[in-house]
Amino acid sequence: MRDVFQQELHEVQQRLVEIAELVAEAMRKATTAFQNSDISLAEQVIEEDARIDELALTLDELAIQILARQQPVARDLRVVVSALRMSASLERMGDMAEHLAQLTRYRFPEKVIAKGLRTTFTEMGEIDIKIAEKLIKMLKTQQLKHVDTIRDLDDKIDALHLSVFDKVLSDTWAGTNMDTVDATLASRYYERFSDHAISIARKVMYLSTGEWAPELGAEE
Repeated sequence: MRDVFQQELHEVQQRLVEIAELVAEAMRKATTAFQNSDISLAEQVIEEDARIDELALTLDELAIQILARQQPVARDLRVVVSALRMSASLERMGDMAEHLAQLTRYRFPEKVIAKGLRTTFTEMGEIDIKIAEKLIKMLKTQQLKHVDTIRDLDDKIDALHLSVFDKVLSDTWAGTNMDTVDATLASRYYERFSDHAISIARKVMYLSTGEWAPELGAEE
């Protein structure tokens, strides 16, 4: 029975990695579509989000079955409960990529972001992709060195997010009302993507140490 239980815990980890890989790919495609007004790629992201949702749901069902059958305690219990919460964060990360794709579709054939902010959003997209890649490595290895990298990248996203608001609220901003709304929405999507990654990083730290790490950010 113990061997079966360990196999189930391993399957939980593998499913988390699988979802994280799909989320990373969704953000890569969404960012490319967003920057290039690629409607075909945007539609792919929107359609493929259902797969992320489905995998998150089946992972939750597996975790609940494990709780009911095995009644784990101590660290094993933390693993299963944390998996439930991490799958929810990954699902939301997929939603953020989908929202970017939806903005791209709504504004097609025009670009979503006004010219004065495109460099900022290019950087935000690149950073979020790096965050997603580090998240995959962290979930595969459970190595805490990746937590520090994700935190540092999240700090960069937060700074860029604030710079977007400074820009659209400044007297020199020449964008339309629609430009302002699009910029604030897109910035929020990128910022929330990284926030959910931080939430997952905190849970990985909790699994390793048994303690929360509030310095990484507020719990989701």
